[in-house]
Amino acid sequence: MTNNPYAKSGVDTEAGDKAVELMKASVSATHGDMVLGGFGGFAGMIDAKFLKDFDHPILATSTDGVGTKVAIAQAIDKHDTIGQDLVGMVVDDIVVVGARSLFMTDYIATGKLEPTRIADIVRGIADACKAVDVALVGGETAEHPGLWESTNTTSRVLRLGSLKNQS
Repeated sequence: MTNNPYAKSGVDTEAGDKAVELMKASVSATHGDMVLGGFGGFAGMIDAKFLKDFDHPILATSTDGVGTKVAIAQAIDKHDTIGQDLVGMVVDDIVVVGARSLFMTDYIATGKLEPTRIADIVRGIADACKAVDVALVGGETAEHPGLWESTNTTSRVLRLGSLKNQS
């Protein structure tokens, strides 16, 4: 019998560790000079010293989820494309208010953590972030055994942007 409370509840921490290893290169490839601390840790950090050049900096944020598109990804067993949708939706939300995107974080919840599937989702998010020159600085992957069916997965992303007050 294990003493690991996560394992006792059905959470596979070894699968989580494997997913992290599989996604590490994709996420790290989005990091530029503003990212501090690299991959891992408990919080993503960026160097915001450029904000000192703004007379009146404003931060803008947006979050979105993949919604029903995840059902299509599950049906065809192709999960890397939902990241494109996630990033695209929040990029649009930030751009329309005139902000420059600073960084992004992700959240993935699943009934059973399958490392390759999770890494595919994160790779898609990271590829989309790289295409729009935004760092993916952190995220959360949550396994919810007993609450969700083993194949159910959902994803969300949060983006923070900045702009100068023009008023």
